[in-house]
Amino acid sequence: MRIAVLAAAALALSACATVEKLDAANDVHALLVSIRDNDTATFDAHVDRRALKREIQARLVAEGRRDPRFSGIAAALAPGLAELAGETLVQPQVFRLVAERYGYTPQTKIPNPVVISQALKPLPDGRVCATRSKGGPCLLTFTKVEGTWKLTGFEGGLSELRI
Repeated sequence: MRIAVLAAAALALSACATVEKLDAANDVHALLVSIRDNDTATFDAHVDRRALKREIQARLVAEGRRDPRFSGIAAALAPGLAELAGETLVQPQVFRLVAERYGYTPQTKIPNPVVISQALKPLPDGRVCATRSKGGPCLLTFTKVEGTWKLTGFEGGLSELRI
């Protein structure tokens, strides 16, 4: 009896994770289509610029701290650079170039949400992340904000974001 209860609990938790991933996959699909089609309005609806700016700022400061000669100036310049990056680099056409580096051209068929959900990994804090391969490292992180899964993190190299 105890095994049956544990199995049922595990199945219920697995089903919740699957529903959450499928829900997120619908918004990730919309984001991918907006990137392919250069649809700024839909792109903006699926991106949390404030969160991306905070992440970029933290990463710029961390990079600057690697060399003690630049840590002070990196901390001072990071907010302005993050603001600039948030406005100029967080655009559909920039992410299209990143996608092309991973093999997704404008001619590549965008996977449907069910396929996308298989590439999403639930995180302990309720976010999900997209990986290149099952069990691989996170590349993009999504957070549910007011009912929409939005891009809130980019784990790729900042040098990949080019105009």
